[in-house]
Amino acid sequence: MIVTTTPGVEGKQIVEYKGIVFGEVISGVDFIKDFAAGLTNFFGGRSKAYEGELLQAREEALVEMQERAAALGANAVVGVDIDYEVLGANGSMLMVTASGTAVRVE
Repeated sequence: MIVTTTPGVEGKQIVEYKGIVFGEVISGVDFIKDFAAGLTNFFGGRSKAYEGELLQAREEALVEMQERAAALGANAVVGVDIDYEVLGANGSMLMVTASGTAVRVE
């Protein structure tokens, strides 16, 4: 499956549009990661716990989007956009959404 942020695929022609596809992941941060991130916030530096959670959520959202595109008969997703949102009363949930247009290219 070809996945790109561009509106087309270089060297290929879009022969069929299948529709807009999404992949959504809502991920909670557990107490240990939240505590470690709090220490990082206090002392400074990068939060490896949050970065790892973000990386995993993004990858899962992209995979889900590709699976939905394949189910429509697409072999590529163009115009991909990834959005991030913090949810929950105390901001302890992360939502990652990947979206794009499922197409067939030749």
